[in-house]
Amino acid sequence: MANRGSPLPPPGRWRREAAVVAAAFLICLLGGVLHVDGTVAPPLPPAYLIAAVSSAMLLARHRAPVATTMATAVCGVLVAPLGLLPNPLIVAPAVISAYSLAVRRDRWVAVAVLVPSVVLLVALLPFVEADFSWEDASRLVVVAASPLVAAAFGRSTRHRRAYLAVVEERARRAEESRDRQARQKVAEERVRIARELHDLVAHQITLANAQATVAAHFFDSNPEQTRTSLAELVRTTRNALDELRATVGLLRQPDDAAEPTGPAPELAQVPALLESFRRAGLAVSMHEDGTARPLPPAVDLTAYRIIQEALTNVTKHAPTGSAQVRLAWHRDHVAVTVTDDGGGSRTQPERPPGYGLIGLRERATAVGGTLTAGARAQGGFVVAARLPLPAAENTARRTDGATTSEGG
Repeated sequence: MANRGSPLPPPGRWRREAAVVAAAFLICLLGGVLHVDGTVAPPLPPAYLIAAVSSAMLLARHRAPVATTMATAVCGVLVAPLGLLPNPLIVAPAVISAYSLAVRRDRWVAVAVLVPSVVLLVALLPFVEADFSWEDASRLVVVAASPLVAAAFGRSTRHRRAYLAVVEERARRAEESRDRQARQKVAEERVRIARELHDLVAHQITLANAQATVAAHFFDSNPEQTRTSLAELVRTTRNALDELRATVGLLRQPDDAAEPTGPAPELAQVPALLESFRRAGLAVSMHEDGTARPLPPAVDLTAYRIIQEALTNVTKHAPTGSAQVRLAWHRDHVAVTVTDDGGGSRTQPERPPGYGLIGLRERATAVGGTLTAGARAQGGFVVAARLPLPAAENTARRTDGATTSEGG
């Protein structure tokens, strides 16, 4: 594509412009064979000159459409003294330049140039003959209206191009919006998988480490306990491999075909989760207050992961061997609280801070809840989450009174 400031147009445009000029010249000459007396004869030599000049002016219609329109209109008026019959063919260059003017300029510019040109044309042509008739008048109206009709088509073309430009811009923006949404979905899915992998690996590896520590501690003094701990270690690592294989399998699924290969964890599985921690040496108890109700799958999974990650952190970081889990069911939310009575910092000095609590906050926020975590004034650490509940009238599962279960 040539630069706009280049003095020479590209070859394709030269050919197009030459074709327009040649066509205008031939049409103008064709109109020049009709004389006022009704005869058909070859154009007069001045007609050739006027046709050539007015057609050549069309080469400037892109850079100077206003001047070109005025000049071609004047040339159209000059054919009147030659004794030629006024007809739209003679003013073909003026028609073409009027079209170009309307395409490239605003409406007021087109009106400011076309109206005087038409008035000038209509004012001069009646002097061709003294006995000016109604037939001549209708012919002059057609000639005068030709540039206006061309300008109307030019305006229509301008509007159509503007409409197509708007449609293309909207399509481009829609494509960019789809790309942004796709990238956002990919980022959200990446974060979701990262959270799942973190919760899975942190929980299972922590249990495996605790079981291996117990086995090493009782290796000489209590072989039976060692065998039990090793059996638990084998089961824990097997479960870790199964869950890791299922999670990684999601990454191998094409696009939207990715579906979980097994049921997602839920609060109903919390007793089994607590039992796994007890086997690893953590004395954990659970208290449930209020009337339990079924949760949406996302909220159910979030509640389970909060309990799992909080207890995993207790096992990894807290200098204590006990923890408490509490579920409090309210009218519009369920409160999940995990506390321990250990002292000191939760994160060991040689370990950099992890992403567990960050992931839990993201999970709680994603389902419309909140999560806070920090040290307690009386010692230890607390993780407290508030997760929304569906309306009570929409639930079917009810339990009578508060239930309390103690682990030991």
